[in-house]
Parts: sequence; structure tokens; C-alpha cells
Amino acid sequence: MIAIWVKVRIKAEMREEFLRAIEVDALGSEADEAGCLRFNVLQDTSDENLYYFYEVYENEAARAVHRAAPHYQVWKAAAHTLDGPTERMEAMPVFPADASYWAKRSKGFAAQ
Repeated sequence: MIAIWVKVRIKAEMREEFLRAIEVDALGSEADEAGCLRFNVLQDTSDENLYYFYEVYENEAARAVHRAAPHYQVWKAAAHTLDGPTERMEAMPVFPADASYWAKRSKGFAAQ
């Protein structure tokens, strides 16, 4: 598995556009991509213009599927809402190690 932590700063006056675009990408990722196991968007508690994305993919092929998806293109088109460069960190999930934790059906998302 591949875990990605992305840090972005947004232009305050473009917050609503940013939030609409990243919501489309995050929800579409988990709903439409079998290989996307997690896509969370978090806002910094001390800086409302700072956001973090936590994404987990089964493998590199799943990440490639994500980047080709229509919802990713919505996010990509909103790049002008960012204020500065994007920071990325990649890692490999260690815990929870049980594969059932990472299965979409076990999270209940697919049932919604």
C-alpha cells in the first residue's frame, strides 16, 4: 500500500472553490475507485488556510487510476486556488495491519 500526506495552503478568497473541488475528488476517490482505500481532507486548527490530505492506495496502479479519474480532473482544474507549492510525503501503512480494516465494505462506506 501507498500512503500519501499532502499539505496545501489555499488563497483565503478562494476557499469555497477549493472546498468544492477537493470534496468532489475525495468523495469520488473513495466511492468510485476500488484501489483508493482512504481519502481524508483535514483543516489545520490554527490556520484556516492550511489543509492536509491523507490518501491510501492499494498500489501504484491504483494511484494511476486515481490520477486519470474525472473527479481528479476537477481537483486539478482548481489548482489556482492554492497559495504556494504543494508539499508531499509518501509512506507505507503499518498499523492497522489487518487487511479487513482497509477493505471498503468493512468501513461501511459502500453501504451508504
